[in-house]
Amino acid sequence: MEGSQDLCLSYRSSLLQVPHSIYHKPILQLSLIMAAESSEGEEEAKLTGGNQLLVVDDDLREMGKKAAWSVSSCKPGNGVSCLRDDNLETYWQSDGAQPHLVNIQFQKKVRLQLIILYVDFKLDESYTPSKVSIRAGDGFHNLKEIKTVELVKPTGWVYLSLSGTDPRETFVNTFMLQIAVLSNHLNGRDTHVRQIKVYGPRPNPISHQPFQFTSSEFITYSSIR
Repeated sequence: MEGSQDLCLSYRSSLLQVPHSIYHKPILQLSLIMAAESSEGEEEAKLTGGNQLLVVDDDLREMGKKAAWSVSSCKPGNGVSCLRDDNLETYWQSDGAQPHLVNIQFQKKVRLQLIILYVDFKLDESYTPSKVSIRAGDGFHNLKEIKTVELVKPTGWVYLSLSGTDPRETFVNTFMLQIAVLSNHLNGRDTHVRQIKVYGPRPNPISHQPFQFTSSEFITYSSIR
């Protein structure tokens, strides 16, 4: 990776094997969120702290492994693959002007519900993001901001819901997500992000069925063969 700028900036996540046990847990724990409407209609949120354990509802599945990942810039040895290596000791470090961008592109339209970042103010200080914009669209040409989030000295896993203000809007249906780091703590220029996970609703294993069984016994006897 150190010898190639292309590998530093772009990473196809399908090559990564992510251990199932680290992210599928029975409960979804969210940090405290204070949401308000901006003048343009996007949701603005303020998050404090962070979770030390990655805890995600069983109804969600990690979708990042199906995407091609790229970043706007990086230091050699701290490229885009560090965002997906399941190692909290490594990090992506940008190397350029703000905003710093992480691009997540899918080959087909997917439903996405949750982004989870691992950031560490205690270790990274002025490299820690303080304001993040989430954008979605078909590609670079029509990305639209759907949420901005202010992070207050975060240390741990930070949950960014993609749900809209309408209770019926529980996910976004998109080809591409872009995470833009707009500013850092203490007016830092470059940024550190240690991990990014992207989750969408788990598909119903039984077609044309309005609800989803979770136990293997119920699934086995839920249809006539």
